[in-house]
Amino acid sequence: MAEIGREEAKKRIEELRKLIHYHNYLYYVLDAPEISDAEYDALVRELRRLEELYPEFITPDSPTQRVGGQPAEGFAEVRHPKPMLSLQDAFNDEEMWAWFRRISKLLPEGVKPEDLEFTVEPKIDGLTVVLTYENGVYVKGATRGDGFVGEDVTANLKTIKAVPLRIPVVPDGEPPKRIVVRGEAYMPISAFEEFNRRQAELGQRTFANPRNAAAGSIRQLDPSITAQRPLSIFTYAIVELEGGKPIRTQWEALEYLKSLGFPVNPENRLAKSFEEVLALSKELMKKRDALDYEVDGVVVKINDLAVQEALGVVGNAPRGAIAYKFPGREATTKLLDIIINVGRTGSLNPVAILEPVHVGGVIVKQAALHNEEDIHRKDIRIGDTVIVRRAGEVIPQVVGPVKELRTGQERIFYMPKNCPVCGEPVVKPENEVDYYCVNAACPAQLVRRIEYWASKGAMDIEGLGEKVAELLVKEGLVKDVADLYYLKPQQLLRLEGFAEKKVSNLLKAIEASKQRPFWRVLTGLGIRYVGEIVAQTLAKHYLSIDRLMAATEEELMQIEGIGPRIAKSVVDFFSRPRHREIIEKLRRAGVRLAEEEVVKVEEGPKPLAGLTFVITGTLSVPREEFAALIERYGGKVADAVTRKTNYLIVGEAPGATKYNRARELGIPMITEADVRRMIEEGVK
Repeated sequence: MAEIGREEAKKRIEELRKLIHYHNYLYYVLDAPEISDAEYDALVRELRRLEELYPEFITPDSPTQRVGGQPAEGFAEVRHPKPMLSLQDAFNDEEMWAWFRRISKLLPEGVKPEDLEFTVEPKIDGLTVVLTYENGVYVKGATRGDGFVGEDVTANLKTIKAVPLRIPVVPDGEPPKRIVVRGEAYMPISAFEEFNRRQAELGQRTFANPRNAAAGSIRQLDPSITAQRPLSIFTYAIVELEGGKPIRTQWEALEYLKSLGFPVNPENRLAKSFEEVLALSKELMKKRDALDYEVDGVVVKINDLAVQEALGVVGNAPRGAIAYKFPGREATTKLLDIIINVGRTGSLNPVAILEPVHVGGVIVKQAALHNEEDIHRKDIRIGDTVIVRRAGEVIPQVVGPVKELRTGQERIFYMPKNCPVCGEPVVKPENEVDYYCVNAACPAQLVRRIEYWASKGAMDIEGLGEKVAELLVKEGLVKDVADLYYLKPQQLLRLEGFAEKKVSNLLKAIEASKQRPFWRVLTGLGIRYVGEIVAQTLAKHYLSIDRLMAATEEELMQIEGIGPRIAKSVVDFFSRPRHREIIEKLRRAGVRLAEEEVVKVEEGPKPLAGLTFVITGTLSVPREEFAALIERYGGKVADAVTRKTNYLIVGEAPGATKYNRARELGIPMITEADVRRMIEEGVK
């Protein structure tokens, strides 16, 4: 790093502090990081370097002088018996040797550097927790918080099966009178992948990586949600011990924790020399891809606890330990092209086609690019040399371009104006970043649309699942959902696996679906933002498909629970000639497209009566649909947070205005799941 002048350094130090404070808040308080760990580490390293050059600018509130972020709202505070310090980082052997030379000069009298032993422990990428036991019984669990005060998550940690509720092993006959243990809660990679898959199937929020999943799970206000998450834990330090075995070294501490029955990482190693520390670190780095948990480095500690204590603390980190961070799972390669995949719901998803490159132990040829807005924000261009990362994510990500290597031949990417599969015009809804193909007959979406049409929440056609839908589309028998009602026995009998009985049962189920209520037809059409509740609301006000097709956006928005987004989506859907053709085919087939009576939304308990909610962030369903659910059970949904607001429902990526206003007024913040639980408990 080039030397800079005093005034320039002062200005940059102030900028870095603001940036780091902001990203600490996102990471530790909101669990919504915007930058990678490597990018964050670079900011901290730059700040530490400048403060070393200009120590007169160090202030008590600098990120280098404190432990971490503030405890989040919604949990009681827990003051730790000792500060939960963080660690200084090293990124290569040279920096590790520099640390060793520094501590060698500060060792207590009589202690020689060559006599030092060290523990080498995997640095688990999870959430730090502190467990307290009294007379062998688990009494409290807390997050690290700001290092001095954490959040009380006792009930949440109790749901993790790896956390002993009572110390299971007592080698000396009696458990310690009091023991406070520090550990790392995490989600195994295999469990994370399965958990994310289930979340996606249910239309619930998925997580970027196991660390975020673990942190988000432990910091749930409802412990029953945490109980459903596949979490585990490793313990690695004794913070306080009363009445137990005397502990002289870190290795003894690990062995004692293991002897008491606490989960301790089996990859921990004892090094007899500093050269062995580096060798063991490299061994673990080679095998990290085979581990079922994320490891982003090793923690190296002087084994002798008395020597650790004598070395003291500098800033916010103990001198006697250091984190040797592994290189990020990144590589650079050429971005050859950007193609478009059309999702099953019509979303147009840009995909990077890459020159094959090894990243994180696999060969990567494609990577995700999110959306056009993100591509332009990062200034990624076709032909760029790009950085590709595979660190916890199942799908590799393009981090950004290496602009210094540009030749001038690179091309700016723009989303196509027409669907690359069916050729129909694509749309970009207002205030959204994604583009969509809204052609109900688009081949890329057809299998999913048929499967959805036949689902229990729509037309409930037994025997028509994903495999059958795929076969019908593949054989060219079905080009839209209406074609289902024109299938002939002889067509189906020619298909593999279709005998007479199976054909008969399927055709009977299709025939029976013609008499499903009108609102089920509306659900099955797959109109964006129109789920079961909105479909019932529309059917209640428009007794036939013809009346609904004639409705304007203004008329639709007069209906309670129908906002501008739903109204526009409905009008856009029925304005397309292809969709009207499908409606006419359904009409000719005898599918019920009208109701003789107004659809009655089920009457019953109103557990949300008298409560006013405000929603911020993205939910698992369209906001208008969730608002309709709240109103169905007696609640009211307002646009702005006021003193009359009872709850703020916080989704993913919440808006700062509503969030800060709710904090200012002391309005309780809850999740979508909390609301559903309130409804379920009230209905019961």
